[in-house]
Amino acid sequence: MKKQVTALLLYVMALCGQNIKTGPNAGQPVPAFSAQDQDGRTQTLQSVMGPKGAMLVFFRSADW
Repeated sequence: MKKQVTALLLYVMALCGQNIKTGPNAGQPVPAFSAQDQDGRTQTLQSVMGPKGAMLVFFRSADW
C-alpha cells in the first residue's frame, strides 16, 4: 500500500509540473454541454441555468 501511495504522489507531482489544460478557469464561461444526472436524465447547461446563472462543481473520483 505504501508503494502505491508513493507512486501516486510522484505521478501527481509530475503532472503539477506540466502545463496541462484541464478546463476553464474560475470565472471563465464554460462551453455548452450535456450530461446525464444521477437519475439518468440528460441535462444541458441551459436546462440547469437559473435567472442568476449556475454554479458548476466538477468532482473527479478515483473510482472510475
